[in-house]
Amino acid sequence: MPVKLIADSGSTKTDWCLLSDNKKIKIVTQGISPYFLTEMQIQDILSIELLPKLKKYIPDEIYFYGTGCSNPKNQSVVKTAIRAVFPNAKTHIDHDLSAAAKALCGNEKGIACILGTGSNSCYYNGKKIAKNSPGIGFILGDEGSGAHMGKKVLQYFLYKTFDPDLMDRFKSAYSTDTTEILESVYKKPLPNRYLANFTGFLVENRGHFMVENIIEDSLNDFFFNHICKYSESWKYPIHFVGSVAYGFRDVIENLCQSYELTQGKIMRTPMDGLIQLYK
Repeated sequence: MPVKLIADSGSTKTDWCLLSDNKKIKIVTQGISPYFLTEMQIQDILSIELLPKLKKYIPDEIYFYGTGCSNPKNQSVVKTAIRAVFPNAKTHIDHDLSAAAKALCGNEKGIACILGTGSNSCYYNGKKIAKNSPGIGFILGDEGSGAHMGKKVLQYFLYKTFDPDLMDRFKSAYSTDTTEILESVYKKPLPNRYLANFTGFLVENRGHFMVENIIEDSLNDFFFNHICKYSESWKYPIHFVGSVAYGFRDVIENLCQSYELTQGKIMRTPMDGLIQLYK
């Protein structure tokens, strides 16, 4: 059996799995997004965070599914970086939505949704992605994502919309101020990852009506702007994958009921499905 290396990469983290005979090695590195990282930066991540953990194993085939990799130019950036580190491996690049669809739907028809640092969705016809709602990034879109929810948390804090109790909780949880927040969003690298970090505040304060409003409004925006645009949504199950989807699955279940949709799987990561595909 050739040694295979599978990657599922979002903006925040990349899940890797090396398959060799009966051997399975799982590794986590930081996210690899060609929208935010240069070819050299991606090489550094592979060389420093991944390569030493592979030990003696050198992959013959690499299957990389990543955010932003529906764009041919971005695919080229990632492929060139991977080939620089693994020059003898056959490298296949596809976008993370394809990984989600394969892991969630298998050979069945359905709607596959990613809700992590960013968000995306598609109608999968059992063989390939047949329709894809446009992804317009965390500034204009990414409804239902960690970046979208984190942006709402910061808005509530900066506008002093939070009640006194939540304002105190936020100040206790994060030693930050307006200047640092604005610099992190507008001047520092990886602002989407920075925003997504604040979903932790929502997780820790579930039950407060303002927190529940942020979560439900953000996810409802995703349903309305994306899921509802597919006519197939009322014919086939709606599946979800990603840390946000898994963490707020109770809200997703309620929204599926409200929109009279058939809820499918809700998974934290598509990696187990990809392992089954390539083993």
